[in-house]
Amino acid sequence: MSPSHRTPSRRAFLSAALTGTALAMTDGAAAAGTAAAVTGSAPDERHLRRLLDGMDLARKVGQLFVVRVYGHRADAPDPVDERANRRLHGVADAAGLIARHHVGGIVYFAHTRNIRDPAQVAALSAGIQRAALALPVPVPVLISIDQEHGTVARIGRPATLLPSAMALGAGGSPADARRAARIAGTELAALGIRQNHAPVADVNTNPANPVIGVRSFGSDPRAVAALVAAQVRGYRAASVAATAKHFPGHGDTATDSHTGLPVLDRTRAQWEALDEPPFAAAVGAGADVVMTAHVVVPALDPSGDPATLSHRIVTGLLRERLGHRGVVVTDSLGMDGVREKYDDDEIPVRALLAGCDQLLNPPRLPRAHQAVMRAVESGRLTEARVDESVLRILRLKHRLGLFGPTRTDPSAVGTAAHLAAADRIAERTTTVLTGHPGLLPLSAATHPRILVTGAAPASTTGTTGPPVAVLAGALAALGFTASTAGAERAEAAAAGHDALLVCTYDVTEADDQRALVARLVATGIPVITLALRNPYDIAHLDGVAASLAAYSWSDTELRAAARVLTGAAAARGRLPVPVPPLFPLGHGLTYPAR
Repeated sequence: MSPSHRTPSRRAFLSAALTGTALAMTDGAAAAGTAAAVTGSAPDERHLRRLLDGMDLARKVGQLFVVRVYGHRADAPDPVDERANRRLHGVADAAGLIARHHVGGIVYFAHTRNIRDPAQVAALSAGIQRAALALPVPVPVLISIDQEHGTVARIGRPATLLPSAMALGAGGSPADARRAARIAGTELAALGIRQNHAPVADVNTNPANPVIGVRSFGSDPRAVAALVAAQVRGYRAASVAATAKHFPGHGDTATDSHTGLPVLDRTRAQWEALDEPPFAAAVGAGADVVMTAHVVVPALDPSGDPATLSHRIVTGLLRERLGHRGVVVTDSLGMDGVREKYDDDEIPVRALLAGCDQLLNPPRLPRAHQAVMRAVESGRLTEARVDESVLRILRLKHRLGLFGPTRTDPSAVGTAAHLAAADRIAERTTTVLTGHPGLLPLSAATHPRILVTGAAPASTTGTTGPPVAVLAGALAALGFTASTAGAERAEAAAAGHDALLVCTYDVTEADDQRALVARLVATGIPVITLALRNPYDIAHLDGVAASLAAYSWSDTELRAAARVLTGAAAARGRLPVPVPPLFPLGHGLTYPAR
């Protein structure tokens, strides 16, 4: 190893690499400790390069990885499975992960038990930064999460739950999209989470898409581009790195890249017209990060390699054609889509050769780290190429202020102002698809007794209970007599009610939900359906008196749907996707509030 790669003492490093800066103790509600952080006059490019020069190769390679860690504390094993981190990373906890592997990023998940409540998440983030800044070469960790809102939300109540991307598409307001992102970003930053894997920039042109759907703003590239750009600006205003995903586009795929390798069958001209605009808009709005997709696009790269591993796509299109100068993160390297063609040693090396910077969630971090080290030592991957990526990551950490004091504020999560804003935005997104004349908005004078029944999604993040119970409570608060019944007893419970509200969830031709709706329609009582996810459900349901789309099942969206249904709020939303064969893009019945 050359002398320039020897690790200096912490004192010598700080003196040499960060001359002219001051040291400050971390502070904030959950950041007590003695870890030093760079503050005062902010490091410029020269200082960041000195910081890079102070790292040996192992530390540089570590900065490229963003991984999950089990447990709700930085300095303790996961209480549910004490050996979870040892099996995955060979360490006991987050602090050990940082000390041994020098990782540049950690991504939070609910299933890894990182998330209990705001105070705990803030303390975990602060503990991670203390561990990172206590090392001989102190480099802060960039903590990230998938908090798209809607159907993908790792943090639930008491955080503010905002409408899904497709719901925002139904609202059609860039101002609302920006406000939603700023609220989301403000709350993430208050918990020490400074990178969000959002917004989704995919254009959902395939109603049968198994993985994108309501995670997309819609099917119109120009409308999606405007909302993506607005969200990037909203996150940046909150000092959180937005991550536009999944480049070059996952919206017209029929395979889920978690379980297989999708092929995007577009011509180059089609890609430029349909998939490129939102990513170009994200880059133009200053997106800090773009995430790659594990999809094959033969028109863009005939090699058969997924985009994550394609130099033509990552470097040729994203960097050179679109001009993205920021960080490129892979989608999870544990997904089947990227593991179909190459083994786990080869994938991280090929991702770096393609032009990626952050390597997200490899199946085994020690193995992936060693694979990159060997590639550099063999000359297949140059250290200069590694330096390019590390420097981009350091610049991002600097822009986000991570070299300054760690500050968290759990009290900024789920504030009254944020919750009220979410309610107002959600009202503007609920879409009325059909309604018999004179039925909507429902009146407590003519339809006072409502039975709520139907589907219940497996995920309950963002809800205080099953959707049917939340809706019944919201209707009761609006002056209706609302009761609930499970799908198996809904027909028997229907008697004596004036309307039947049925929650639906991804209805198909061979779905039991179709039979339930048909039985309820046969009672002669008006049946109203509310799609809790994709708005395509109504195409498979016959005879209903009215139908609405909420685009997700959070308390926020369910309460908004109840207000629109009953006229407590105006009906304004319009479909951001067509629902063949029934409705075109932009369809939606509107009426004023009572």
